[in-house]
Amino acid sequence: MSLSNDNNFNQLQLRVQFYSMPQNEWKKLRPHFPGYTSGLVKSEPGKFVMNPLYGFHAEKLYRMQPRRDDVWLLGFPKCGTTWTSELIWLLMNNCDTARASATHLIFRTPCIELPFLTSETELSPQMMNMLNAIEKMQSPRVLKSHLPFYLLHPDLLDTSKVVYIARNPKDAIVSFYHHTKLVKRHNFQGTLEEFAEYFMEDEILCSPFFPHVLDAWSKRHHPHLHFMFFEDLKKNLRGEIEKVADFLGQSPSNEQLGKITNHLRFDNLKHNDSVNNELGKRTGFMNKDGNFMRKGKTGDWKNHFGPELNSKIDKWIERNLRGSDLTFITELEQQD
Repeated sequence: MSLSNDNNFNQLQLRVQFYSMPQNEWKKLRPHFPGYTSGLVKSEPGKFVMNPLYGFHAEKLYRMQPRRDDVWLLGFPKCGTTWTSELIWLLMNNCDTARASATHLIFRTPCIELPFLTSETELSPQMMNMLNAIEKMQSPRVLKSHLPFYLLHPDLLDTSKVVYIARNPKDAIVSFYHHTKLVKRHNFQGTLEEFAEYFMEDEILCSPFFPHVLDAWSKRHHPHLHFMFFEDLKKNLRGEIEKVADFLGQSPSNEQLGKITNHLRFDNLKHNDSVNNELGKRTGFMNKDGNFMRKGKTGDWKNHFGPELNSKIDKWIERNLRGSDLTFITELEQQD
């Protein structure tokens, strides 16, 4: 159902406002993020950080009507959404790895806020066409988003099946740091230590991290939500595929499970041009140095954090998880 056909369109109202990031915060960030030429905005309530074009159109995505046969994938950036969206698409499409390899993932499992992730102040015709294409996709759709639940249609969880992918914040920081140096619209010019400070101070795109994850965690017992961890995919990929298949009501054969497990191994995806976003280098979206799919390892933070930074991050994690039963695995003895 399109936005224009939503019977509740005129009644549905997003009770969140977006304001320009406070001058003191933006003054500090600006030299390190020259790609954010139009600045950043924060939501009230929620303090969600995004670029102004999204803030101006946030209600448009809030009103995007979910379908009963949709599968939505949510998660904070660089926590496994690319990996998991390929997994979901395969399960929803008869484990057709040949078709998956022939069509770029961005068209098979589009990110709904992607048309707004630019520094432009107007929605271009090309981006509007991308948004309309999502509305016109044939069912069943597999859609993904880095938006928190409260910025999505309030009926989403009661209407569609939702998978939420979480990752330990230490590796999320490292992965997002490399991502912001790779993608030109971020063009981060600082050090990892500076980026980690911004991450912990909830000043980077899509922050704050913990409210994003904890809100989903609080909904994990809803029958339409499957909450999963990046680290579990690393420990037992096939076992996690089977859990998602069961949640989606799919019954792949042993042969199909073996085929997609091999297809989904991180080292294989990293060299799969329909998934690895190397296209971004050819189109000028990304810098030549680095890779969108980099290491995919749990515990890579140990190669980046010094004792002082690690101690500070440990205290930040402890403070934000106090009173919650959510825990993260930050190291694995064995992983794919």
